[in-house]
Amino acid sequence: MAELLVKTACDGLESLKIGLLTLTESKPQTLTTLAPYQGEQQALDKALTKAHGVGFPGVNGSTSGKGARVLWFGRDLALLMGPQPDPSLARHAALTDQSAGWAVMELAGPGAEDVLARLCPVDLRFAVGASVRTEAKHMMASLCRLDKDRFQIMVFRSMAQTLHHDLKTAMEAWAARR
Repeated sequence: MAELLVKTACDGLESLKIGLLTLTESKPQTLTTLAPYQGEQQALDKALTKAHGVGFPGVNGSTSGKGARVLWFGRDLALLMGPQPDPSLARHAALTDQSAGWAVMELAGPGAEDVLARLCPVDLRFAVGASVRTEAKHMMASLCRLDKDRFQIMVFRSMAQTLHHDLKTAMEAWAARR
């Protein structure tokens, strides 16, 4: 019988350091979408706060604390990152494990915003903690500003290599202009 090995979406993709910029795979963690049942968003917010110390984020926002982060992930949808969801959340929302379905990378360093501007048709001057759904070249992506010059970029698992290539090309072009 074949032995199946668990690999992350970015397995085999090298971490990059180009100029002042770095691109790395984010530490693998549990990813769970939270889709509140009709009329249950406030109850879900309270249950999330009680169970994980973070609330349900507003549009284009995120919340974090106690080793958990919750990203706005679309209309009436959030993504819990970090812990396994507390079973009590299932009373208020449909929970779906997305852990194996996404490639999660971090782009950091002065110029990260400029590099992403080459790929994403969205105003990237948003605050730390903001989360947006957008395109990254031709792929649907989720961006979250983790710090002044650090972004988390998520694409579907099947697009990991393409995102890595596109970011590398944009990083090289940006660094060449310095």
